[in-house]
Amino acid sequence: MSDEKTGLTRRGFLPATAAAFTIVPRHVLGAGYTSPSDKLNIAAVGVGGMGKNYVKGCAGENIVAIADVDHDFAAPVFKAYPAAKVYQDYRVMLEKEKGIDAVIVGTPDHSHAVVASAAIALKKGVYVAKPMTRTVFEARTLARAAREQKVATQMSVQSTSTDPAVTTEEWVKSGAIGKVREVHVWTDRPVWPQGLVRPTGKAKAPGSLDWDIWLGPAPVRPYHPLYHPFNFRGWYDFGTGALGDMACHSFHIVVKALALTAPTSVSAERTVIREPLMKGDKPEPIWARSKRGSYPETFPSSTIVTWDFPARGDEPPVRMTWYDGGLRPPRPPEMAADRDLGADGLLFVGEKGTLLSGFSGGIRFLSAEQEKSLDPPPKTLPRTKDHYMEWVEACKGGAPANCNFEFAAPLTEIALLGVVAQRTGKFLLWDAQGMRFPNDAAATQMLKPEYRTGWSF
Repeated sequence: MSDEKTGLTRRGFLPATAAAFTIVPRHVLGAGYTSPSDKLNIAAVGVGGMGKNYVKGCAGENIVAIADVDHDFAAPVFKAYPAAKVYQDYRVMLEKEKGIDAVIVGTPDHSHAVVASAAIALKKGVYVAKPMTRTVFEARTLARAAREQKVATQMSVQSTSTDPAVTTEEWVKSGAIGKVREVHVWTDRPVWPQGLVRPTGKAKAPGSLDWDIWLGPAPVRPYHPLYHPFNFRGWYDFGTGALGDMACHSFHIVVKALALTAPTSVSAERTVIREPLMKGDKPEPIWARSKRGSYPETFPSSTIVTWDFPARGDEPPVRMTWYDGGLRPPRPPEMAADRDLGADGLLFVGEKGTLLSGFSGGIRFLSAEQEKSLDPPPKTLPRTKDHYMEWVEACKGGAPANCNFEFAAPLTEIALLGVVAQRTGKFLLWDAQGMRFPNDAAATQMLKPEYRTGWSF
């Protein structure tokens, strides 16, 4: 760990002679040895939450700097990488750390775009938490910037191109259930509070937290533990709800298996399930139903979202439906009595039958009869070996990572269109080329955020 002002690590200074021999040619050290010169110098922003897992996945490289707005929350990560210089403001870190090769972004959703774009502008490889951004405009702009700067990118969908995911894709493409016209996706999220009124009670921010930097481009709000460190996901200002948080973990299978393009429409039905009333800073153990849409700043407790995708060549149109907050699709009539849909999963409904998969892949047959009657397709598609290392290798000049921004941006966009539908509760036509909802100007405004003064993208 180091002091932000001096940049000195706990290890102190190295003698000049020691520093001179830090970089050693590979042939001198023998086959299989990775010399320090072959490793990336990686910086990370936002590591107290999921970000710590991203850093751990790349720990075989040089973790040289870490920025987190809450030093107490991130303290275990600082301790795990004592050689890394520690910062609170990522902008200071990017200005001072000239030797960085790549940046990991594990901040809340509302900060993904500003942090990642700053790194891309410096031509650094970028790994970003999902969803890639909080809005459609940010996703498109970030993908274009990465393309122009020719930097390696990856979104944190660890299941992309894993064996379970690719196996499910192969099953669908094999024609085992015929042409698919319906897909159902469901999750047990949210596991954080939604459907809440904004808290009015006063709360003191921890001394270890720089609340202004945490807010970043978002509107100014007083600190409250209902936002940081975990519950930001439920608020429009900071998160994207259960759909934005989880959809990319399953949608990548659907998009690849069915070669989906941009949808033509999206709509949502919203419900509120026994939401807590607020008294001061804490929820009371009192429950009440509220009128639909009475809490305009936080996502509903549960939703059903539907996208319509156009035909692709000989493939028919597809309707995809998402369920969250404990809702699930109708049980397939051919499912055996001793089997269940599970808390989350995927259903592909084809002309010849229905295929059930785990949320991120992995076939789960509806019955013993189905399992006996269907022959597994051959494994023809490539599998990933390590989600994090494929990004590392891409940063070193290797092949693009499987969830690079060229794929991640349109994938994220599908989810974020659903997020807008959740917020409005309306049926929205989608003009992908014009990036607008032709039948709703107000919903179109939600595609591009307004940043507070002093922040830009």
